[in-house]
Amino acid sequence: MYFFLLNLTLLDLGAISTTVPTSMANSLWDMRDISYAGCAAQVFLFVFFLGAECALLTIMSYDRYVAICRPLHYETLLGSRVCVHLAAAAWASGGLNALLHTANTFSLPLCQGNALDQFFCEIPQILKLSCSTSYLRELWLIVVSGCLFFVCFVFIVVSYVQIFRTVLRIPSQQGRHKTFATCLPHLAVVSLFLSTSFFAYLKASSISSPPLDLVVAVLYPVVPPAVNPFIYSLRNQDLKAALSKLITG
Repeated sequence: MYFFLLNLTLLDLGAISTTVPTSMANSLWDMRDISYAGCAAQVFLFVFFLGAECALLTIMSYDRYVAICRPLHYETLLGSRVCVHLAAAAWASGGLNALLHTANTFSLPLCQGNALDQFFCEIPQILKLSCSTSYLRELWLIVVSGCLFFVCFVFIVVSYVQIFRTVLRIPSQQGRHKTFATCLPHLAVVSLFLSTSFFAYLKASSISSPPLDLVVAVLYPVVPPAVNPFIYSLRNQDLKAALSKLITG
């Protein structure tokens, strides 16, 4: 679990470093420009970290499933070599996904100007600037990525259904609480990641407006990476004791 948490931390750090420092620098120096190569690099890195994190959260749900539902087989199914291979697969899948999206997006001619209505380079905003029919190729790639994203979501749901069934069969209440506590941080992180992503890309066009789009744009690339370390740190007993002391005065 802690090996996967290390990878999740690196992905969160990379994701938040892709957009926040640039936007902060633009605000400080009152700039609104980004180079073509810089925009392509930002799209690649953002899609890379987002895709890899989705794959890693799916792998972490499998890790929790094996640890709780098949504990005697844990070392066999998830040995150190298998964990390294799974983490490498998550990073590789994110890289491949990002490479395909970046190559497709930046091969399109831009005939609607070059001004993005966003504080960072985002594929849907770039596609709005294209009037070429070749943008359909990128739309199909987005649909395929969305389907893979949905498959990861279903896998996580199925894993947690099996986990909940196993936890409920534990006779003691203390045992149920202790077992479920190992899953709670991951479940919170997955819920935050999926809810912000779904709202960003599946919200109704009728409620779309520039201020709301800006809030949503800040919500899903910034909030989950910033909150994830705090969620997992709540497992630390010293931190929980200090937080409880602060709340109670």
